[in-house]
Amino acid sequence: MTQREQEQLDRDGFLILEDFMGRDFLAAVRNRVEELFAEEGDRAGSEFKQEEQTRRLANLVDKGDVFERAISLPEILERVRYVLGPRIKLSSLNVRSANPYSTWVQPLHCDMGAIPDEQGNWVCNTLWMLDDFTADNGALRVVPGSHRWGKLPQQALENPAAPHPDEVLVVGKAGTVVVMNAHMWHGGTANRTANHRRALHGFYARWDKPQQQYQKQLLRPEVQQRMNPVLRELLALDDPLNDELSSAERQLSGFMR
Repeated sequence: MTQREQEQLDRDGFLILEDFMGRDFLAAVRNRVEELFAEEGDRAGSEFKQEEQTRRLANLVDKGDVFERAISLPEILERVRYVLGPRIKLSSLNVRSANPYSTWVQPLHCDMGAIPDEQGNWVCNTLWMLDDFTADNGALRVVPGSHRWGKLPQQALENPAAPHPDEVLVVGKAGTVVVMNAHMWHGGTANRTANHRRALHGFYARWDKPQQQYQKQLLRPEVQQRMNPVLRELLALDDPLNDELSSAERQLSGFMR
């Protein structure tokens, strides 16, 4: 990781790694994603959430070794650790695909409604462009520097879905990966083209925070058994603190409902 990359993450909150995936790995991820959309049909994404005018997939570590590779690439983990510190875990691995001719704009948000705490940043997302991201097909919009403001968009904006005067579109070729401080305000835009716009989201959290999707509960036993020590640690499969955090989070969610 270069000093320039560190400075960009500190200043802007995101970093673009062009042509990171390579042709073969990009093709393998695309193929598995489309197989899953066909297999799961209307159930796709239901382990986490479904979204209007959007296709979703969730719990992807359970659904192919190509995804195990994506979450554990050292070059990505190095940059995630720069944002979060040395102890991290995968919080979730999903796909979000904006439908053709969609009009819905995702409101600006911080992932998990997270604001940095006394220990600093605790959420970091990686967005893997499975298609070209253009100004017309639902590219990511971000507000650079907003990860340092210590507030959520819904606390500061009358309409988080409206354009922000400081927002920029993150565009790039398929195979590009964006590493972003997920405290930064961000959201998807409308896809005004005839094709799907697909992205893989590898979302990480600091070790002392709950996972967005509790991997130990979601992964089938046979999948957990084949995990090597690096993946087991990354998924927090043997971490009693993570089990406690996830139990508390589920109880709180049930109470709030």
